[in-house]
Amino acid sequence: MLTLPAIATRTLPRYPASSETSLEPMANLFELPRYIAVEGPIRVGKSTLARILAERLNAQRVMEPEENPFLSAFYEGERGAAFQAQFAFLVRRFEQLQALDLGPRSQRTVVADFILEKDKLFACLNLTDQELDTYNRYYSHFREMLPTPDLVIYLQATPEVLKKRLKKKNAPGEKAVNDEYLEEVVKAYEHFFFHYTSSDLLIVNTSEIDFVDRNEDLQELLRKVTEPIKGTQYFLPLGGQDAVGA
Repeated sequence: MLTLPAIATRTLPRYPASSETSLEPMANLFELPRYIAVEGPIRVGKSTLARILAERLNAQRVMEPEENPFLSAFYEGERGAAFQAQFAFLVRRFEQLQALDLGPRSQRTVVADFILEKDKLFACLNLTDQELDTYNRYYSHFREMLPTPDLVIYLQATPEVLKKRLKKKNAPGEKAVNDEYLEEVVKAYEHFFFHYTSSDLLIVNTSEIDFVDRNEDLQELLRKVTEPIKGTQYFLPLGGQDAVGA
C-alpha cells in the first residue's frame, strides 16, 4: 500500500516557466508560476481563490469535477459505492489534467483547484485494503503521465471553522458530511502536506482570515502569491509578518 507520505514526496516531471507571462498591475520581478494548484478540505475557499487567481493572471481555470453518478450511493452507505465513486473521480480528474497544454512552447498559465494526489488522499480514507490495491495500479499509471504544479497553495482551517462554513453554505450535496468524517479529512490533508516536497508550497491558514468577504485579506494574500516562493512557506498575515520559510 502506498502511504500518504509516499505520495507526497514522489519526484515527478515539471515544466519550465514562460518568460513572457505577465501580470498587471502586479510587479513582474521574477518568473510567475505557470501552473498553480490550490488545495484544501471542503469549504476552505480553494475554488474561490482559484477563480480569483485565474482572473488576475488571465489564466485557464481548471475546476474540480463535481458530478459523479455514484456519489449519492456512497453517502447512503451502499456496498461498493465508495470504490465506484472514487474511481469515477480519479478518471475525471486525470482527464482534466492530462488535457492541459503546459509544454515548453506553450504560453498558457493554468490555475487548478485540485491536484491528483487529492484523489489518492480520499481513496486512503474511503476504500478497503482490497479496493485500494486495485485503485493504486490505476492511480500510479495516471500520475506518471501528468505534470506537477510549479506552486501549490494549501489552504488550512480548523474543523470548527469548516463546520460553521458548511452550515452557512447549506449546500444540498454537503449535508451528508458529518463532523467525524470532516475531522478525518482535515487530519489527512495536514499529514499529506507536512510531507509534501514535489513543488513549491505556500500554506495559508484561513481560520483567522477571510479572503472571501474581507478585501484586505484577499489583497495581502494575492501580494504574497505574486512574490517568489521557494520550498515551503507559511502565510502569516498577523503582526506584519507575511511568511516564514521551512
